[in-house]
Amino acid sequence: MGVEIERKYLLQGDGWRTLAEPVLLRQGYLSSQRERVVRVRIEGQHAMLTIKGANVGTRRGEWEYPIPLVDANELLDGLCEQPLIEKYRRRIMYAGMVWEVDEFLGANFGLVVAEIELHSVDQPFEKPDWIGAEVSDDTRYYNANLIRHPYSQW
Repeated sequence: MGVEIERKYLLQGDGWRTLAEPVLLRQGYLSSQRERVVRVRIEGQHAMLTIKGANVGTRRGEWEYPIPLVDANELLDGLCEQPLIEKYRRRIMYAGMVWEVDEFLGANFGLVVAEIELHSVDQPFEKPDWIGAEVSDDTRYYNANLIRHPYSQW
């Protein structure tokens, strides 16, 4: 079983904008229930099917599988819950770690969050000066919840 240990933060300032090129992501959910999430994502010319279990703090089971791009488009356009999540992602290296900064579009426009994946729950890491408040435990920021309760409606 794969395990995801992730912490999520709001951003402060714009110092992150010039540190990496943005890539458009399109993703949708075949299931967005709290205890299981099944996601389809297209990033550039690559597509993935991801299955995630329920969160236990900042940790949860995760399984990812590449799928054909044509299948991903059909699933996103015809079978996934609507609306889709669209966002620009920047992968930024800082102090030996990768920070993924997501700038949301559409109904979630204006929301920008940064995530860092860790190897253990207690792994130490340095935060860049553009990292703000932690929102790892705030379920409003889960992508699967943003389709039902978009940022623009908060």
